[in-house]
Amino acid sequence: MTQTNSTFPRIGSADPDSWSRRLWSDIGPTFAAITEHPFVTGLTDGSLDAEAFAHYVAQDVHYLRAYARALAVVGARAPALADTAMFARHAAEVFDVELALHGELLPALGLSPEAVDAAPVAPTTQAYNSYLLATVYSGGFADGLAAVLPCYWIYAEVGARLLERGSSDPRYQRWIDSYGGEDFAATVTEVLNLADRTGPLLKPAEEAIARAHFVTTSRYEWMFFDAAHRREAWPV
Repeated sequence: MTQTNSTFPRIGSADPDSWSRRLWSDIGPTFAAITEHPFVTGLTDGSLDAEAFAHYVAQDVHYLRAYARALAVVGARAPALADTAMFARHAAEVFDVELALHGELLPALGLSPEAVDAAPVAPTTQAYNSYLLATVYSGGFADGLAAVLPCYWIYAEVGARLLERGSSDPRYQRWIDSYGGEDFAATVTEVLNLADRTGPLLKPAEEAIARAHFVTTSRYEWMFFDAAHRREAWPV
């Protein structure tokens, strides 16, 4: 699959034969759709409704609680103690860093932690969380790694692109800075390096299943932005 410059990954291995780059080749259209989505473009051009962003932040809190648990499970199944320690650190950082960011954003958006806790988990959030947790609990290490990787990598790639444009809204700029900076890129690189050590060890059938998980959770990333843009709620 030939990719345009807009979808070419900026973080990770430049080797086209690396496993991470083969994974990325499966999601070129999905990533392009994410970067072109009005929720994402609206973060920099000023067109994003603040209520849609508030919906996103509230749902992201619900998502991150499941994601931290998923990282802990993947870490427990990691082949080396250093990898287990890495995922344990990343799981802790979900609360220490990302939820702290939400703590800054919530007041700016007129939200309280109590309001976020009381907000129903939206359909897409519930589906993504359910798929993620089912995969890491029922699959092997490579399945879990592939399932959690898009949240790392797509956010870093989106953040890097948005950082170049900036935002006139300080709330959106704060979000962009958190994902577009060098610290988060370094965190993602750690996981990509592990992926590139893992992929070559898989049998063809195992690799195909892991790649399918990577594609599915990448699609959920698009769906998550889209659901926030629509302020998705349960139909009844």
